[in-house]
Amino acid sequence: MPNIPRIVVFDVNETLLNLRHLEPLFEDAFGDKAALREWFSLLLLHSEVATLAGPYFDFATLGRAALQMTASSRGVALSEQTAERILQGMVSLPPHPEVPDALQELRNAGLRLVTLTNSSQRVVDQQIRNAGLERFFERNFSVDTVHRFKPAPEPYRMVATELGVETRDLRMVAAHAWDIVGAMQAGCAGAFISRPGKVLFPLGPQPDIAGPDLFTVAREILDRER
Repeated sequence: MPNIPRIVVFDVNETLLNLRHLEPLFEDAFGDKAALREWFSLLLLHSEVATLAGPYFDFATLGRAALQMTASSRGVALSEQTAERILQGMVSLPPHPEVPDALQELRNAGLRLVTLTNSSQRVVDQQIRNAGLERFFERNFSVDTVHRFKPAPEPYRMVATELGVETRDLRMVAAHAWDIVGAMQAGCAGAFISRPGKVLFPLGPQPDIAGPDLFTVAREILDRER
């Protein structure tokens, strides 16, 4: 057990906030709510293209481009108004049901909590505020600071530098295997939330904490960090 508890760093989209809240918008736009997953997968893929090959664009700009790609691949004429409605929906996603109580437990135990997201600073600040989670977090961090999307090492190192600690003093909580791999390769500990359809990458480093929801994961964090 460490002498000083690790600072807990949370991914935002899908980890804390429920992306499925956008399904009705995709049902209306594409006639198929599964288009949401297609779009978000394209968004994540091309954030990696922006990191590895350049040039860098912020997440919302990439999100709009991924919407255009999704529409083209499905033969759908997507209006600017519909695209904007979907992108604006990202800033008002609700938290998963167990998230507020789980965060409260961690805060009650005295742990420091921050977020780290691929979204821009403006968007993550709005997301956390609109979800009613602002009171739990010391700071929100965005990859925009380093112009490198997770799971590149720079965002995790940036958080450690900004907080005046080493990456080994951070524990990344995420519902994405790629985020866990990136954080652990950068020197952080990991904690994986196996939300529906989410599994760990078998060839990557395995976190010492995993569970089906944040409440379970939070209890495991407290067992190790208190």
